[in-house]
Amino acid sequence: MDSTRIDQFISEKWDSDIVPQLVDYIRIPNKSPMFDADWVANGYMEQAVVLMENWARAQDIPGMEVEVVRLDGRTPLIFLEISASGPDTGEDTVLLYGHLDKQPEMTGWDDDLGPWQPVLRGDKLYGRGGADDGYAIFGSLAAVLALREQGLPHARCVVLIEACEESGSYDLPAYVDHLAERIGKPSLVVCLDSGCANYDQLWCTTSLRGLTGGNFTVKVLEEGVHSGDASGVVPSSFRLLRQLLSRIEDENTGRILLEGLHVEVPAERLAQAERAAEVVDTAIFDKFPLVAGLQPMNADLTELVLNRTWRPALSVTGIGGMPPLESAGNVLRPQTSVKLSLRLPPTADGKRCGELLKEALLRDPPNGAHVSLELEKASSGWNAPALAPWLEKAIDDASQAFFGKPAMYMGEGGSIPFMGMLGEKFPGAQFMITGVLGPHSNAHGPNEFLHIPMGKRVTACVAKVISEHYAACLRGETSGSPVAADSGTRHGGHGCC
Repeated sequence: MDSTRIDQFISEKWDSDIVPQLVDYIRIPNKSPMFDADWVANGYMEQAVVLMENWARAQDIPGMEVEVVRLDGRTPLIFLEISASGPDTGEDTVLLYGHLDKQPEMTGWDDDLGPWQPVLRGDKLYGRGGADDGYAIFGSLAAVLALREQGLPHARCVVLIEACEESGSYDLPAYVDHLAERIGKPSLVVCLDSGCANYDQLWCTTSLRGLTGGNFTVKVLEEGVHSGDASGVVPSSFRLLRQLLSRIEDENTGRILLEGLHVEVPAERLAQAERAAEVVDTAIFDKFPLVAGLQPMNADLTELVLNRTWRPALSVTGIGGMPPLESAGNVLRPQTSVKLSLRLPPTADGKRCGELLKEALLRDPPNGAHVSLELEKASSGWNAPALAPWLEKAIDDASQAFFGKPAMYMGEGGSIPFMGMLGEKFPGAQFMITGVLGPHSNAHGPNEFLHIPMGKRVTACVAKVISEHYAACLRGETSGSPVAADSGTRHGGHGCC
Protein backbone atom coordinates (compact mmCIF):
# COMPACT_ATOMS: atom_id res chain seq x y z
CA MET A 1 0.00 0.00 0.00
CA ASP A 2 1.19 3.50 -0.89
CA SER A 3 -0.02 5.36 2.22
CA THR A 4 0.67 8.77 0.70
CA ARG A 5 -1.46 7.91 -2.32
CA ILE A 6 -4.26 6.58 -0.10
CA ASP A 7 -4.14 9.73 2.00
CA GLN A 8 -4.26 11.99 -1.06
CA PHE A 9 -7.12 10.09 -2.72
CA ILE A 10 -9.28 10.14 0.41
CA SER A 11 -8.54 13.78 1.18
CA GLU A 12 -9.60 14.82 -2.33
CA LYS A 13 -12.70 12.62 -2.15
CA TRP A 14 -13.75 14.25 1.11
CA ASP A 15 -13.16 17.79 -0.14
CA SER A 16 -14.80 17.43 -3.55
CA ASP A 17 -17.62 15.00 -2.82
CA ILE A 18 -18.21 13.93 0.78
CA VAL A 19 -18.28 17.32 2.52
CA PRO A 20 -20.82 18.75 0.02
CA GLN A 21 -23.03 15.69 0.60
CA LEU A 22 -22.77 16.14 4.37
CA VAL A 23 -23.73 19.80 4.00
CA ASP A 24 -26.97 18.72 2.30
CA TYR A 25 -27.50 15.94 4.85
CA ILE A 26 -27.18 18.29 7.83
CA ARG A 27 -30.01 20.45 6.42
CA ILE A 28 -32.44 17.53 6.78
CA PRO A 29 -34.14 17.39 10.24
CA ASN A 30 -34.39 13.59 10.14
CA LYS A 31 -34.79 13.05 13.86
CA SER A 32 -34.84 9.53 15.23
CA PRO A 33 -38.35 8.08 15.74
CA MET A 34 -38.20 8.57 19.52
CA PHE A 35 -38.01 12.32 18.87
CA ASP A 36 -40.34 12.49 15.85
CA ALA A 37 -43.41 10.32 16.22
CA ASP A 38 -44.63 11.48 12.77
CA TRP A 39 -41.37 10.67 11.01
CA VAL A 40 -43.16 8.82 8.18
CA ALA A 41 -45.55 11.66 7.39
CA ASN A 42 -42.88 14.33 7.78
CA GLY A 43 -40.70 12.60 5.22
CA TYR A 44 -37.34 13.80 6.50
CA MET A 45 -36.02 10.29 7.10
CA GLU A 46 -36.88 9.41 3.52
CA GLN A 47 -34.99 12.48 2.28
CA ALA A 48 -31.86 11.38 4.12
CA VAL A 49 -32.19 7.83 2.79
CA VAL A 50 -32.60 9.04 -0.80
CA LEU A 51 -29.58 11.35 -0.49
CA MET A 52 -27.33 8.52 0.68
CA GLU A 53 -28.80 5.94 -1.68
CA ASN A 54 -28.30 8.17 -4.73
CA TRP A 55 -24.73 8.99 -3.71
CA ALA A 56 -23.88 5.31 -3.19
CA ARG A 57 -25.29 4.37 -6.60
CA ALA A 58 -23.13 7.04 -8.23
CA GLN A 59 -19.88 5.52 -6.92
CA ASP A 60 -17.77 3.55 -9.37
CA ILE A 61 -17.50 0.27 -7.48
CA PRO A 62 -17.99 -2.72 -9.81
CA GLY A 63 -19.89 -5.52 -8.17
CA MET A 64 -21.69 -3.28 -5.63
CA GLU A 65 -25.40 -3.73 -5.02
CA VAL A 66 -27.37 -0.91 -3.36
CA GLU A 67 -30.77 -1.51 -1.80
CA VAL A 68 -33.08 0.26 0.63
CA VAL A 69 -34.69 -2.52 2.65
CA ARG A 70 -38.08 -1.79 4.18
CA LEU A 71 -39.94 -3.92 6.71
CA ASP A 72 -43.53 -3.04 7.60
CA GLY A 73 -43.83 -0.55 10.46
CA ARG A 74 -40.08 -0.06 10.76
CA THR A 75 -37.54 2.57 9.81
CA PRO A 76 -35.72 1.85 6.52
CA LEU A 77 -32.23 0.40 6.26
CA ILE A 78 -29.63 0.94 3.54
CA PHE A 79 -27.92 -2.32 2.55
CA LEU A 80 -24.81 -2.34 0.37
CA GLU A 81 -23.04 -5.48 -0.79
CA ILE A 82 -19.61 -5.27 -2.47
CA SER A 83 -18.09 -8.36 -4.03
CA ALA A 84 -14.55 -9.36 -3.09
CA SER A 85 -11.98 -7.84 -5.42
CA GLY A 86 -9.36 -10.46 -4.66
CA PRO A 87 -9.38 -14.25 -4.93
CA ASP A 88 -9.35 -16.96 -2.26
CA THR A 89 -11.31 -15.18 0.48
CA GLY A 90 -14.42 -17.33 0.09
CA GLU A 91 -17.29 -16.11 2.26
CA ASP A 92 -15.05 -14.01 4.50
CA THR A 93 -16.82 -10.68 5.01
CA VAL A 94 -16.14 -7.22 6.39
CA LEU A 95 -19.27 -5.63 7.87
CA LEU A 96 -19.26 -1.82 8.09
CA TYR A 97 -21.92 -0.12 10.20
CA GLY A 98 -23.34 3.37 10.64
CA HIS A 99 -26.65 5.17 11.12
CA LEU A 100 -28.43 8.13 9.51
CA ASP A 101 -31.01 9.19 12.14
CA LYS A 102 -30.29 12.19 14.34
CA GLN A 103 -30.76 13.50 17.85
CA PRO A 104 -33.24 16.40 18.35
CA GLU A 105 -32.34 20.07 18.11
CA MET A 106 -31.32 20.88 21.70
CA THR A 107 -31.06 24.48 22.89
CA GLY A 108 -27.95 26.60 23.31
CA TRP A 109 -26.60 26.82 19.76
CA ASP A 110 -24.53 29.92 18.97
CA ASP A 111 -26.44 32.64 17.14
CA ASP A 112 -24.73 31.90 13.83
CA LEU A 113 -25.09 28.13 14.16
CA GLY A 114 -28.03 25.72 14.30
CA PRO A 115 -28.84 22.00 14.15
CA TRP A 116 -30.09 22.09 10.55
CA GLN A 117 -27.79 24.90 9.42
CA PRO A 118 -24.51 23.53 8.00
CA VAL A 119 -21.61 25.91 8.61
CA LEU A 120 -18.04 25.31 7.45
CA ARG A 121 -15.58 27.04 9.73
CA GLY A 122 -11.95 26.12 9.15
CA ASP A 123 -11.59 22.34 9.50
CA LYS A 124 -14.98 21.92 11.15
CA LEU A 125 -18.43 21.31 9.70
CA TYR A 126 -21.09 22.38 12.20
CA GLY A 127 -24.61 20.97 12.34
CA ARG A 128 -26.52 18.00 13.65
CA GLY A 129 -25.55 14.53 12.52
CA GLY A 130 -22.47 15.03 10.34
CA ALA A 131 -20.20 13.30 12.84
CA ASP A 132 -22.98 11.27 14.48
CA ASP A 133 -23.21 9.46 12.15
CA GLY A 134 -23.86 10.83 8.69
CA TYR A 135 -20.26 10.42 7.51
CA ALA A 136 -20.29 6.63 8.01
CA ILE A 137 -21.63 5.56 4.62
CA PHE A 138 -19.39 8.05 2.81
CA GLY A 139 -16.30 7.04 4.78
CA SER A 140 -16.97 3.33 4.29
CA LEU A 141 -17.26 3.55 0.51
CA ALA A 142 -14.38 6.02 0.24
CA ALA A 143 -12.14 3.48 1.99
CA VAL A 144 -13.10 0.81 -0.55
CA LEU A 145 -12.67 3.24 -3.45
CA ALA A 146 -9.19 4.15 -2.21
CA LEU A 147 -8.15 0.50 -2.24
CA ARG A 148 -9.54 -0.06 -5.73
CA GLU A 149 -7.90 3.09 -7.07
CA GLN A 150 -4.57 1.54 -6.05
CA GLY A 151 -5.48 -1.96 -7.25
CA LEU A 152 -5.40 -3.40 -3.73
CA PRO A 153 -7.66 -6.41 -3.13
CA HIS A 154 -10.22 -6.74 -0.35
CA ALA A 155 -12.65 -9.38 0.88
CA ARG A 156 -16.41 -9.13 0.42
CA CYS A 157 -17.85 -6.06 2.18
CA VAL A 158 -21.34 -5.38 3.51
CA VAL A 159 -22.45 -1.92 4.65
CA LEU A 160 -25.46 -1.48 6.96
CA ILE A 161 -26.83 2.02 7.61
CA GLU A 162 -29.78 1.96 10.00
CA ALA A 163 -32.27 4.72 10.81
CA CYS A 164 -33.15 4.24 14.46
CA GLU A 165 -29.88 4.02 16.40
CA GLU A 166 -30.59 7.16 18.43
CA SER A 167 -33.82 5.49 19.59
CA GLY A 168 -32.03 2.35 20.78
CA SER A 169 -31.83 0.42 17.47
CA TYR A 170 -35.10 -1.37 18.23
CA ASP A 171 -35.68 -2.02 14.50
CA LEU A 172 -32.24 -3.41 13.82
CA PRO A 173 -32.64 -6.98 15.16
CA ALA A 174 -35.50 -7.56 12.72
CA TYR A 175 -33.32 -6.40 9.83
CA VAL A 176 -30.32 -8.46 10.91
CA ASP A 177 -32.54 -11.55 11.05
CA HIS A 178 -34.22 -10.68 7.74
CA LEU A 179 -30.86 -10.18 6.01
CA ALA A 180 -28.97 -12.93 7.81
CA GLU A 181 -28.15 -14.97 4.71
CA ARG A 182 -27.12 -11.90 2.73
CA ILE A 183 -24.95 -10.55 5.55
CA GLY A 184 -23.18 -13.87 5.97
CA LYS A 185 -20.70 -14.39 8.78
CA PRO A 186 -18.46 -11.35 9.16
CA SER A 187 -14.96 -11.96 10.42
CA LEU A 188 -14.37 -8.21 10.85
CA VAL A 189 -16.91 -5.60 11.99
CA VAL A 190 -16.06 -1.93 11.48
CA CYS A 191 -18.24 0.58 13.33
CA LEU A 192 -17.78 4.30 12.63
CA ASP A 193 -20.10 5.61 15.35
CA SER A 194 -17.77 6.01 18.30
CA GLY A 195 -15.51 8.65 19.80
CA CYS A 196 -11.90 9.76 20.05
CA ALA A 197 -10.16 11.38 22.99
CA ASN A 198 -8.06 13.60 20.74
CA TYR A 199 -7.63 14.28 17.03
CA ASP A 200 -3.96 13.27 17.02
CA GLN A 201 -4.21 9.49 16.67
CA LEU A 202 -6.58 6.64 15.97
CA TRP A 203 -8.77 5.75 18.96
CA CYS A 204 -10.45 2.38 19.22
CA THR A 205 -13.31 1.58 21.56
CA THR A 206 -12.89 -1.39 23.90
CA SER A 207 -16.27 -1.24 25.63
CA LEU A 208 -19.63 0.53 25.61
CA ARG A 209 -21.97 1.19 28.48
CA GLY A 210 -25.54 -0.05 28.60
CA LEU A 211 -28.56 2.12 29.32
CA THR A 212 -31.81 1.99 31.23
CA GLY A 213 -34.29 4.63 32.26
CA GLY A 214 -37.49 6.33 31.30
CA ASN A 215 -40.14 8.72 32.58
CA PHE A 216 -40.48 8.85 36.36
CA THR A 217 -43.50 10.65 37.85
CA VAL A 218 -44.49 11.58 41.39
CA LYS A 219 -48.11 12.74 41.77
CA VAL A 220 -49.65 14.27 44.92
CA LEU A 221 -52.78 16.13 43.70
CA GLU A 222 -55.44 15.84 41.04
CA GLU A 223 -54.93 19.49 40.15
CA GLY A 224 -52.78 22.43 41.20
CA VAL A 225 -53.75 24.43 44.31
CA HIS A 226 -52.76 27.74 45.93
CA SER A 227 -49.27 27.27 47.40
CA GLY A 228 -50.05 29.56 50.33
CA ASP A 229 -53.00 27.38 51.28
CA ALA A 230 -51.41 23.95 50.69
CA SER A 231 -47.69 24.29 51.39
CA GLY A 232 -46.83 22.74 54.72
CA VAL A 233 -49.91 20.54 54.46
CA VAL A 234 -49.56 18.78 51.10
CA PRO A 235 -46.06 17.40 50.42
CA SER A 236 -44.30 18.84 47.40
CA SER A 237 -44.07 16.42 44.48
CA PHE A 238 -40.62 17.82 43.70
CA ARG A 239 -39.36 17.15 47.23
CA LEU A 240 -40.69 13.60 47.19
CA LEU A 241 -39.14 12.98 43.78
CA ARG A 242 -35.82 14.26 45.07
CA GLN A 243 -36.16 11.98 48.09
CA LEU A 244 -36.82 8.96 45.88
CA LEU A 245 -33.88 9.69 43.59
CA SER A 246 -31.66 9.67 46.65
CA ARG A 247 -32.41 5.96 46.93
CA ILE A 248 -30.40 5.31 43.80
CA GLU A 249 -27.82 8.13 43.77
CA ASP A 250 -25.67 9.73 46.44
CA GLU A 251 -26.44 13.42 45.91
CA ASN A 252 -23.07 14.43 47.37
CA THR A 253 -20.82 12.27 45.18
CA GLY A 254 -22.99 11.05 42.32
CA ARG A 255 -22.19 7.40 43.13
CA ILE A 256 -25.00 4.99 42.27
CA LEU A 257 -26.15 3.32 45.48
CA LEU A 258 -27.71 0.19 43.98
CA GLU A 259 -24.88 -2.34 44.24
CA GLY A 260 -26.53 -4.58 41.66
CA LEU A 261 -25.70 -1.94 39.06
CA HIS A 262 -21.95 -2.14 39.66
CA VAL A 263 -19.51 -4.70 38.18
CA GLU A 264 -15.88 -5.60 38.72
CA VAL A 265 -13.71 -3.80 36.17
CA PRO A 266 -11.42 -6.27 34.32
CA ALA A 267 -7.71 -5.78 35.00
CA GLU A 268 -7.03 -5.25 31.31
CA ARG A 269 -9.52 -2.39 31.17
CA LEU A 270 -8.03 -0.83 34.30
CA ALA A 271 -4.61 -0.80 32.64
CA GLN A 272 -6.05 0.72 29.47
CA ALA A 273 -7.80 3.41 31.52
CA GLU A 274 -4.49 4.33 33.15
CA ARG A 275 -2.76 4.63 29.76
CA ALA A 276 -5.60 6.66 28.32
CA ALA A 277 -5.55 9.02 31.31
CA GLU A 278 -1.84 9.63 30.76
CA VAL A 279 -2.37 10.53 27.10
CA VAL A 280 -5.59 12.51 27.46
CA ASP A 281 -4.60 14.26 30.69
CA THR A 282 -6.98 17.08 31.70
CA ALA A 283 -8.78 16.93 28.33
CA ILE A 284 -10.90 14.23 29.97
CA PHE A 285 -12.84 17.11 31.56
CA ASP A 286 -11.70 20.39 30.06
CA LYS A 287 -12.99 19.35 26.62
CA PHE A 288 -16.44 20.21 28.01
CA PRO A 289 -17.80 23.80 28.12
CA LEU A 290 -17.51 24.01 31.92
CA VAL A 291 -18.59 27.16 33.71
CA ALA A 292 -15.76 29.09 35.32
CA GLY A 293 -14.48 27.44 38.47
CA LEU A 294 -16.34 24.14 38.11
CA GLN A 295 -14.35 21.14 39.38
CA PRO A 296 -14.67 17.61 37.94
CA MET A 297 -16.16 14.84 40.06
CA ASN A 298 -12.75 13.40 40.93
CA ALA A 299 -9.19 14.75 40.88
CA ASP A 300 -7.81 11.36 39.80
CA LEU A 301 -7.79 11.27 35.99
CA THR A 302 -7.90 7.45 35.82
CA GLU A 303 -10.97 7.47 38.05
CA LEU A 304 -12.64 9.91 35.68
CA VAL A 305 -11.91 7.61 32.73
CA LEU A 306 -13.42 4.70 34.65
CA ASN A 307 -16.41 6.80 35.73
CA ARG A 308 -17.38 7.45 32.11
CA THR A 309 -16.69 3.92 30.85
CA TRP A 310 -17.20 1.26 33.53
CA ARG A 311 -19.40 2.74 36.26
CA PRO A 312 -23.12 3.47 36.38
CA ALA A 313 -24.15 7.12 36.29
CA LEU A 314 -27.47 8.94 36.43
CA SER A 315 -28.55 11.94 34.37
CA VAL A 316 -31.90 13.74 34.45
CA THR A 317 -32.36 14.70 30.80
CA GLY A 318 -35.85 16.18 30.87
CA ILE A 319 -38.54 17.48 33.20
CA GLY A 320 -42.32 17.73 33.05
CA GLY A 321 -45.04 19.22 35.20
CA MET A 322 -43.25 22.55 35.65
CA PRO A 323 -44.32 25.75 33.91
CA PRO A 324 -41.65 28.03 32.43
CA LEU A 325 -40.29 30.68 34.80
CA GLU A 326 -42.19 33.54 33.20
CA SER A 327 -45.56 31.89 33.80
CA ALA A 328 -44.90 30.17 37.14
CA GLY A 329 -47.57 31.31 39.63
CA ASN A 330 -47.94 30.61 43.35
CA VAL A 331 -49.22 27.11 42.79
CA LEU A 332 -48.41 23.81 44.46
CA ARG A 333 -48.12 21.65 41.36
CA PRO A 334 -49.95 18.31 41.23
CA GLN A 335 -46.99 16.30 39.92
CA THR A 336 -43.38 16.33 38.81
CA SER A 337 -41.95 14.11 36.08
CA VAL A 338 -38.35 13.59 35.01
CA LYS A 339 -36.71 11.59 32.26
CA LEU A 340 -34.00 9.39 33.77
CA SER A 341 -30.99 8.22 31.78
CA LEU A 342 -28.98 5.67 33.76
CA ARG A 343 -25.76 4.53 32.11
CA LEU A 344 -24.71 0.98 33.00
CA PRO A 345 -21.34 -0.82 33.09
CA PRO A 346 -20.54 -2.75 29.88
CA THR A 347 -21.02 -6.21 31.41
CA ALA A 348 -24.14 -5.45 33.46
CA ASP A 349 -27.45 -7.05 32.45
CA GLY A 350 -29.57 -4.18 31.13
CA LYS A 351 -32.91 -5.87 31.76
CA ARG A 352 -32.03 -6.78 35.34
CA CYS A 353 -30.74 -3.25 36.00
CA GLY A 354 -34.03 -1.84 34.75
CA GLU A 355 -35.89 -4.07 37.19
CA LEU A 356 -33.65 -2.95 40.07
CA LEU A 357 -34.23 0.71 39.18
CA LYS A 358 -37.98 0.24 39.07
CA GLU A 359 -38.08 -1.66 42.36
CA ALA A 360 -36.03 0.99 44.16
CA LEU A 361 -38.12 3.93 42.97
CA LEU A 362 -41.58 2.44 43.30
CA ARG A 363 -41.47 0.61 46.63
CA ASP A 364 -43.11 2.27 49.65
CA PRO A 365 -43.59 5.76 48.18
CA PRO A 366 -43.30 8.48 50.85
CA ASN A 367 -46.59 9.98 52.11
CA GLY A 368 -48.52 7.54 49.93
CA ALA A 369 -47.75 9.55 46.78
CA HIS A 370 -48.60 8.01 43.42
CA VAL A 371 -45.38 7.07 41.64
CA SER A 372 -44.77 5.50 38.24
CA LEU A 373 -41.80 4.66 36.07
CA GLU A 374 -42.28 3.99 32.37
CA LEU A 375 -39.10 2.22 31.29
CA GLU A 376 -38.18 3.23 27.75
CA LYS A 377 -34.85 1.41 27.57
CA ALA A 378 -33.15 -1.50 29.29
CA SER A 379 -30.23 -2.44 27.07
CA SER A 380 -26.98 -4.14 28.00
CA GLY A 381 -23.58 -2.73 27.09
CA TRP A 382 -20.70 -4.45 25.36
CA ASN A 383 -17.17 -5.51 26.23
CA ALA A 384 -14.97 -6.31 23.24
CA PRO A 385 -13.46 -9.75 22.69
CA ALA A 386 -9.71 -10.23 22.64
CA LEU A 387 -7.97 -8.55 19.74
CA ALA A 388 -6.33 -10.84 17.16
CA PRO A 389 -2.62 -10.13 16.58
CA TRP A 390 -3.16 -9.32 12.89
CA LEU A 391 -5.79 -6.68 13.72
CA GLU A 392 -3.81 -5.19 16.57
CA LYS A 393 -0.86 -4.71 14.23
CA ALA A 394 -3.06 -3.42 11.40
CA ILE A 395 -4.66 -0.80 13.64
CA ASP A 396 -1.37 0.42 15.04
CA ASP A 397 0.26 0.47 11.59
CA ALA A 398 -2.69 2.49 10.27
CA SER A 399 -2.45 5.03 13.08
CA GLN A 400 1.30 5.38 12.52
CA ALA A 401 0.83 5.74 8.77
CA PHE A 402 -1.88 8.39 8.79
CA PHE A 403 -1.43 10.10 12.18
CA GLY A 404 2.24 9.49 12.93
CA LYS A 405 1.33 8.20 16.40
CA PRO A 406 0.35 4.82 17.90
CA ALA A 407 -3.29 3.81 18.25
CA MET A 408 -5.00 4.16 21.63
CA TYR A 409 -7.67 2.06 23.29
CA MET A 410 -10.40 3.22 25.66
CA GLY A 411 -13.98 2.45 26.57
CA GLU A 412 -16.80 4.83 25.68
CA GLY A 413 -19.59 6.04 27.91
CA GLY A 414 -22.31 5.84 25.29
CA SER A 415 -24.25 2.92 23.89
CA ILE A 416 -24.28 1.26 20.46
CA PRO A 417 -26.81 -1.60 20.82
CA PHE A 418 -25.73 -3.04 17.48
CA MET A 419 -22.36 -4.07 18.90
CA GLY A 420 -23.77 -6.31 21.60
CA MET A 421 -26.15 -7.84 19.10
CA LEU A 422 -23.36 -8.64 16.64
CA GLY A 423 -21.12 -9.92 19.40
CA GLU A 424 -23.75 -12.53 20.22
CA LYS A 425 -24.55 -13.46 16.61
CA PHE A 426 -20.92 -13.59 15.41
CA PRO A 427 -18.78 -14.68 18.38
CA GLY A 428 -15.77 -15.27 16.14
CA ALA A 429 -15.74 -11.78 14.64
CA GLN A 430 -13.14 -9.12 15.34
CA PHE A 431 -14.26 -5.55 15.99
CA MET A 432 -12.83 -2.19 15.00
CA ILE A 433 -14.99 0.40 16.73
CA THR A 434 -13.82 3.92 16.05
CA GLY A 435 -15.12 7.38 15.20
CA VAL A 436 -14.62 11.12 14.95
CA LEU A 437 -16.50 12.36 18.03
CA GLY A 438 -13.64 14.09 19.80
CA PRO A 439 -13.06 17.05 22.11
CA HIS A 440 -15.73 19.77 21.86
CA SER A 441 -17.53 18.00 18.99
CA ASN A 442 -20.53 17.88 21.34
CA ALA A 443 -22.62 15.11 19.82
CA HIS A 444 -26.28 15.37 20.89
CA GLY A 445 -25.67 18.90 22.19
CA PRO A 446 -25.49 22.41 20.74
CA ASN A 447 -22.75 23.42 18.29
CA GLU A 448 -22.07 19.82 17.23
CA PHE A 449 -19.36 19.56 14.60
CA LEU A 450 -17.46 17.12 12.43
CA HIS A 451 -13.66 17.49 12.52
CA ILE A 452 -12.96 17.01 8.81
CA PRO A 453 -9.23 16.08 9.04
CA MET A 454 -10.16 13.40 11.59
CA GLY A 455 -12.81 12.06 9.23
CA LYS A 456 -10.25 11.81 6.44
CA ARG A 457 -7.67 10.03 8.58
CA VAL A 458 -10.16 7.59 10.08
CA THR A 459 -11.31 6.75 6.54
CA ALA A 460 -7.70 6.11 5.52
CA CYS A 461 -7.17 3.90 8.58
CA VAL A 462 -10.26 1.87 7.68
CA ALA A 463 -8.87 1.34 4.18
CA LYS A 464 -5.59 0.11 5.66
CA VAL A 465 -7.34 -2.31 8.03
CA ILE A 466 -9.60 -3.69 5.28
CA SER A 467 -6.49 -4.33 3.19
CA GLU A 468 -4.74 -6.09 6.07
CA HIS A 469 -7.90 -8.12 6.71
CA TYR A 470 -7.58 -9.49 3.18
CA ALA A 471 -3.99 -10.52 3.85
CA ALA A 472 -5.06 -12.16 7.12
CA CYS A 473 -7.72 -14.11 5.21
CA LEU A 474 -5.11 -15.52 2.89
CA ARG A 475 -2.95 -16.50 5.87
CA GLY A 476 -5.92 -18.25 7.49
CA GLU A 477 -5.98 -15.93 10.49
CA THR A 478 -9.62 -14.78 10.35
CA SER A 479 -12.69 -16.55 11.66
CA GLY A 480 -14.07 -16.83 8.14
CA SER A 481 -11.06 -18.67 6.75
CA PRO A 482 -10.75 -22.48 6.76
CA VAL A 483 -7.59 -22.48 8.89
CA ALA A 484 -9.10 -20.31 11.59
CA ALA A 485 -12.39 -22.19 11.55
CA ASP A 486 -10.64 -25.53 11.95
CA SER A 487 -8.21 -24.41 14.63
CA GLY A 488 -10.78 -23.77 17.32
CA THR A 489 -8.52 -21.16 18.89
CA ARG A 490 -8.96 -17.48 19.73
CA HIS A 491 -6.09 -15.08 19.61
CA GLY A 492 -5.23 -12.99 22.59
CA GLY A 493 -4.41 -9.31 22.60
CA HIS A 494 -4.92 -6.20 24.62
CA GLY A 495 -8.59 -5.86 23.76
CA CYS A 496 -10.56 -5.21 20.64
CA CYS A 497 -11.04 -1.68 19.42
